[in-house]
Amino acid sequence: MRVLCVDDHAIFRQGVKQILLHYDRQAKIGEAATADAAMQLLRESRWDIVILDLSLPDRSGLQLLTDLKREQPDVPVVVLSMHAEDEYALRALRIGASGYVTKESAPEELIAAIQKVMRGGRYMTPTLAEKIAFSYASPSTPEKPHHALSEREMEILQLIGAGKSLKEIAAMLSLSVKSVGTYRARVLEKMTMHTNADLIRYVVENNLRL
Repeated sequence: MRVLCVDDHAIFRQGVKQILLHYDRQAKIGEAATADAAMQLLRESRWDIVILDLSLPDRSGLQLLTDLKREQPDVPVVVLSMHAEDEYALRALRIGASGYVTKESAPEELIAAIQKVMRGGRYMTPTLAEKIAFSYASPSTPEKPHHALSEREMEILQLIGAGKSLKEIAAMLSLSVKSVGTYRARVLEKMTMHTNADLIRYVVENNLRL
């Protein structure tokens, strides 16, 4: 089994590596601390599965997941994140993740997720499965304002919520400052807000921080 672990914390990557080797002593494990490094490794070698954190220094894990699935749609991805399922799991699964596990989970749950997605399935906790079922059964349930945002707009919202300036966001996403300003304007309009302070407050209150 060839596994690529994408996480910006070296100690955490080492922990995941030990868990995987306990499960499969012959596993070959690659490591990447950034989205760019992960994409380079994905292009250079064949991987059976990717374990992905959502908080990366150069761009969000959701954006990396989008790029990864565009280039290599057949490679299964298990998201392993510190973020609770509430706001991120559904987005990750919609983009193309095969499973979602929080970092608070027991090692056995990560192994169970890997085993299931390697067989072609999708892994989610009973709680997440219930939320998904409820969302389909109750289409009239009011959505939160950020649910109307595109993936790129959501990324802009989260970066503004992290205190990044438009110039910093432009550099991180390889966009022009003008384009970032346009996305910001769309976010404000869709969410009926007026200032960055409104967006930052919303991000904090809804636990959307990167």
